[in-house]
Amino acid sequence: MSAKKFAFCSPEEAITALAARLSIVEVEDAVQACLGRVLAEDVIADRDSPAADVSAMDGYAIRRSDLRLGESIPVAGESVPGAPPPPMKAGSIMRIFTGALVPDGADAVVKREDTEELENAIRFLEVAMSTPTGENIRRAGENAKSGSRVLAAGVQINAAHRATMANFGCYQATVYSPVRVTLITTGDEVGVFDKEAPKPWQLRNSNQIALASLFESKPWITINAVHHACDDRETLTALLSGLLPQTDAVIMTGGVSMGDYDYVPDGVRDVGGEVVFHGLPIRPGKPILGAATEEGKLILGLPGNPVSAVIGGLRFALPLLAKQSGQVNWRPRCTQVRLENPGEKTLPLWWLRLVTMTAHGTAEPVHSQGSGDLVSLGQSSGVVEIPAGESGEGLWPYYAW
Repeated sequence: MSAKKFAFCSPEEAITALAARLSIVEVEDAVQACLGRVLAEDVIADRDSPAADVSAMDGYAIRRSDLRLGESIPVAGESVPGAPPPPMKAGSIMRIFTGALVPDGADAVVKREDTEELENAIRFLEVAMSTPTGENIRRAGENAKSGSRVLAAGVQINAAHRATMANFGCYQATVYSPVRVTLITTGDEVGVFDKEAPKPWQLRNSNQIALASLFESKPWITINAVHHACDDRETLTALLSGLLPQTDAVIMTGGVSMGDYDYVPDGVRDVGGEVVFHGLPIRPGKPILGAATEEGKLILGLPGNPVSAVIGGLRFALPLLAKQSGQVNWRPRCTQVRLENPGEKTLPLWWLRLVTMTAHGTAEPVHSQGSGDLVSLGQSSGVVEIPAGESGEGLWPYYAW
């Protein structure tokens, strides 16, 4: 494929175009085990946060009119977390603790260290005399008002989100269903060899295990089915036709090039898939195929070489599946890293280069013999993406496994 035949100039352009054709999965109600899932509805505050005016620290609830330097002011009662405060008495102040309700009539809290504590009384130090109204008081609703949105639909729920949800009584959530993924590996030379070693012309099916591992780590993905297809167009088409109604996405490896036994492009078209791209200016993975059905289901054909397949799963499959999962920020969050010892080599393609992260936060290229080198793949921690025609230390986007 010459550069002029590529439908898109970069991985991001291709992903964006295909993502626009994909549909979002359905919704599940009242899910308790929702960590890692994708929120399908906004979380709304069921009350103000804080629910009332509370003290931001340990100290004394006061009326500012009682601020008198050097005088002994009686302490009449205390306000503690978890209980309503007693009423403020005229001419006195109230001891208060962090998180306790501010009693009616108090208009500020003086820090404990800004006072001289006596038995049943205090004296204000000079630093306390400039205490403004509202000092050290967290006002009711300053975090969120009742009825306001505190979490937006489309986030992947993490521990911080769960804390917010619990604070507003949301112990179960409406979430998007996991994206149902079907894996299909192809190739007459590929098989499972549990009890005997493969012949020299045979290969163990590392792609199936690697991609399943990549997807199973995401709570918003479920592996719906795993199949292996021989190099036969009719067999592949029949398999695709039978599986598509039961899945949201089909991820395939092998059979996407222009060889005599590469039937994936024809099989995808046979089942009504609209091919958005077939071949991109990337290495490894140049023959990659991306398609969508009329219903918005994803069909992604990755090359059969294992390094190409796994990198394609990371860089292409995961963001596209994230889009289907309902995530608003579905594009991967990559960091920018600097390459140590990058060499002077440049490619006329976008280079998805295997690297390992160093102890001081830079990336070191992993020596590789090519897209069939599973040893180099296992030594890597991810890939950097270097644009066509560029080289050097970077900074380059880094995608971790």
